[in-house]
Amino acid sequence: MLFHSSIRKELARSFGATLVVLVTVVMTMTLIRTLGEAGRGTFNPADVMLIMGYTVLSDMPTILSLSLFIAVVSVLTRMFKDSEMVIWFGSGRGLASLIKPLFRFSWPILLVIVALAFFILPWAFGRIEDMRDRYEKRSDIARIQPGQFQESASGDRVFFVEKDASGKQAGSNVFIATNEQGKETVTSARSGKVEVIGADKFLVLENGQRLEKTVGKPDLTVSVFNSYGVRVGADDQSTRTYVPTSSMTTLDLIKAPIPRHLAEIAWRAGLTLAAINFIVIGLAAAGANPRVGRSANMGFAFMAFVVYFNLLVLGKSWIENGQVHFAVYLLAVHGGALMLGLLWLAKRHNNWIVRPPRKPDTATPARTTSP
Repeated sequence: MLFHSSIRKELARSFGATLVVLVTVVMTMTLIRTLGEAGRGTFNPADVMLIMGYTVLSDMPTILSLSLFIAVVSVLTRMFKDSEMVIWFGSGRGLASLIKPLFRFSWPILLVIVALAFFILPWAFGRIEDMRDRYEKRSDIARIQPGQFQESASGDRVFFVEKDASGKQAGSNVFIATNEQGKETVTSARSGKVEVIGADKFLVLENGQRLEKTVGKPDLTVSVFNSYGVRVGADDQSTRTYVPTSSMTTLDLIKAPIPRHLAEIAWRAGLTLAAINFIVIGLAAAGANPRVGRSANMGFAFMAFVVYFNLLVLGKSWIENGQVHFAVYLLAVHGGALMLGLLWLAKRHNNWIVRPPRKPDTATPARTTSP
């Protein structure tokens, strides 16, 4: 049908434009946040772009749902404003008959949201956790940054190098403070370099001094050296032991239906169910009011999305803490939202008018007087 084809084309244009804007905004915010985390030592600065890409990919179900919701509301509101809906209504079709063209346009987007929520999202979170874990387990040499005090992976050493020779694994004005086996040592040297002796790596210091003190004793040993080697730890190649629920596959979550896993399943399922409900709610909310313009409908769309999204976040916490049952939450939130949207749509489709009950007339009858 020509009308169905035109509305799908307009929805595609509006959806694409909204998606580009939202992705740009999310990428900018994610980049700023990731740079801050990299500056605090959470991630490797070289992995900032990868972390940002994985983070934006994990946010895509939410971005797609919001883009679809805004596209439905904005397109239908414009059609009401330009009196195009009058032609549709004049042909004997009601508002509810638009459900078919809307879902014919939306079903590929809904399939992408399902794939992202149940398969891509845990994979993206897993890659982020792997990069974070690998950066935390890097060797002591990799931790050294010129001009910064850095702690070793075991937490018993502090390194400082004033400046280094790029690519030569050598530096000047080296400072090392250790606390091992009840002994505190402070070692300083004019220069140092990394050498491989056998299967181990050593930091060879030159022209320096070493202060050693036993904890609980007043004795202090001072020694001067021309060359001194300190063994440094290698990269920890062990696999990641901590597996958050966000990085677990959906099949693994289903195999162990504990509250924490059910909460994650409810979150992933909620991303898809919310997108479906947004189509129905957007159709029911579309309209034109000359007194307020299109801004009212767009404001409602953003407010409805924020409320719905917060309910998803709260529901995940409630299920994880055992405050709400998994099935009860899905039926109450998503089923309730769908029923409200359908009732609202039925009211507008059938032009139902809800009037408050009229109060009975209690006026006192006029009194007549006899002559």
